[in-house]
Amino acid sequence: MSERWARAMLTAYRWAGAAAYPVIGGYVAWRASKGKEEHSRRRERYGRAGRPRPEGPLIWIHAASVGETIAVVPLIERLLGHGINIVLTTGTVTSAQVARERLGERIIHQYVPLDLKPAVSRFLDHWSPDLAVMAESEIWPMTILELGARRVPQVLVNGRLSDRSFASWSKRSYLAEALFENLAHVIAQSDVDAERFRQLGARPVTVSGNLKGDTVEPPADQAELARLRGEIGRRKVWAAVSTHDGEEEAAIEVHRRLRVRHPDLLTMIVPRHPERADAVAAACAQAGLSVARRSTRDHVAPGTDIFLGDTIGEMGLYLRLTEIAFVGRSLTGQGGQNPLEPAMLDTAVLSGRNVQNFREAYQKLAASGGARFVRDKEVLAGAVNYLLTNEAERHKMMQAGRRTVEGMRGALSRTLLALEPFVNPLIVQARLESSAGAKR
Repeated sequence: MSERWARAMLTAYRWAGAAAYPVIGGYVAWRASKGKEEHSRRRERYGRAGRPRPEGPLIWIHAASVGETIAVVPLIERLLGHGINIVLTTGTVTSAQVARERLGERIIHQYVPLDLKPAVSRFLDHWSPDLAVMAESEIWPMTILELGARRVPQVLVNGRLSDRSFASWSKRSYLAEALFENLAHVIAQSDVDAERFRQLGARPVTVSGNLKGDTVEPPADQAELARLRGEIGRRKVWAAVSTHDGEEEAAIEVHRRLRVRHPDLLTMIVPRHPERADAVAAACAQAGLSVARRSTRDHVAPGTDIFLGDTIGEMGLYLRLTEIAFVGRSLTGQGGQNPLEPAMLDTAVLSGRNVQNFREAYQKLAASGGARFVRDKEVLAGAVNYLLTNEAERHKMMQAGRRTVEGMRGALSRTLLALEPFVNPLIVQARLESSAGAKR
């Protein structure tokens, strides 16, 4: 009965999506008005291709946002080396920009279609992928069902299930099993994630480690880095990066408290969503603080209190300007953000305790001494002050963080090994077609 109920629910989801499709335009238009969609590319959300399909084997890779996109870049680069076409879909404007910066024209970028049958079917009809690779926790029922109906192998890489997602799926275990049986392979980040996927019916499941540990250091414009270092000079600097609502206010309060002890203190605030920068700048002004904004190329003057990193794709620049970074979505937000990029750039990591989405990374960093947890803005202020005044301890944390990241590498090779049964036939096909084309 439960199995029949699950399949009935999925069928209802399918038809509900088809019914909603004609009126979904208003939602997409609203997102575009908020800067969450590219006006010129809204048709891609309906599965309408922006480019023709190239000849030969093609892999569809989906990465929802910036973190997932950065994580799959090394994987994509390895696959491109075999002559396989890649269509990369992302869900946000910021992740699209990262894809352009990191991969350029070597891949075809499209915005992921809405999880509605007409949009998904149109997307699959055009691109006809030979393999679908989804990153982390992207579980879209209609997409999974349509790929399954077309017998397209689906592999989840860097797979993870947050506490909340696992609890939600566990209440609907038969529904989860009806979906996950369509996955040809789940390559999980950790043993905990792997066991969760197994409990929900996924088979086979293997463990790779976190692909984010195999990413390269985020790049930085060297000329701009030199200019900003010159403007900052010998001032003491700390950063609050990937912040969410409420965490910018905490960083402002930390700055106000610490500048009594450190009159030359410069605080960098890098919101996770740059479109919130106006509100952050207003909050700084209300607190009586002077702000320099990166988006307008403001100079960091001796009297500047806050350097507001309100641009996309420049985290490598910001992290190279500091040795102390609080990583957001962990104090007032939930789930955390990736601490590995700060760690690999020799930065002492501070974080709130709400880091369920990056549990293993934080556990390893904390165990090695590369990261410390804070429970509120008062403790954050104390931790920042301690690291500002204790150079030896700060450098100890920085070194521990880098060693931890280096010890976490290897997920990419394990992921590629697990993908071999699906990718090797496509490599052979690409080579045969290339050889045939050369003979003609």
